[in-house]
Amino acid sequence: MEHRDDTRPQVTGSSPAGTAAVAYDREWAGEVRGAVRYAGALLALLLCLDTAAGSLTWWRAVLWPLTALLLFLVLCPARVSAGPGWLATRRLGRTRRVRTDLLTAVRPVDGVGPRLVLRDARGGRVEIDPEVLIRNPDLWYRLDEGARRAEAAGLLPSGTTALHSLARRVNRETARGVFRASGLE
Repeated sequence: MEHRDDTRPQVTGSSPAGTAAVAYDREWAGEVRGAVRYAGALLALLLCLDTAAGSLTWWRAVLWPLTALLLFLVLCPARVSAGPGWLATRRLGRTRRVRTDLLTAVRPVDGVGPRLVLRDARGGRVEIDPEVLIRNPDLWYRLDEGARRAEAAGLLPSGTTALHSLARRVNRETARGVFRASGLE
């Protein structure tokens, strides 16, 4: 079966046990629409201001769409998907994959936006926003399932603390969602 975004795992050997369903970030499309809106609003604002000031020239009319495109590229989120034993991110035509059942390191990175860096035994590296995992329990389940296998096999010496704290946060948010949906909050 062909995947629309081509995030199939490319591995040799047998696939890890489990269901073949692929989980995707459910809010990705909305985030892309938001990035398009912000870039479009910036473009409209720049063109309107330049036109009102009477300073719109041909080179500025080319510069403003390029500026809006740059903003879109910065704001456009990575598409995250996960299946049995793998997790992938796709950004601007480039797909990065890790085998979650072969994880060797999980490292949280703080900065402007927190990130989780995953590395596997085959050299794969993925950088993911932890909020994507919190908002999408299906993605978290796929990552956690593989990470538990890697931890049991002794492949994951570092990063279990970060995964366990993220697991507590995912469980807390999922419970809040259940309470909210049932009217118990």
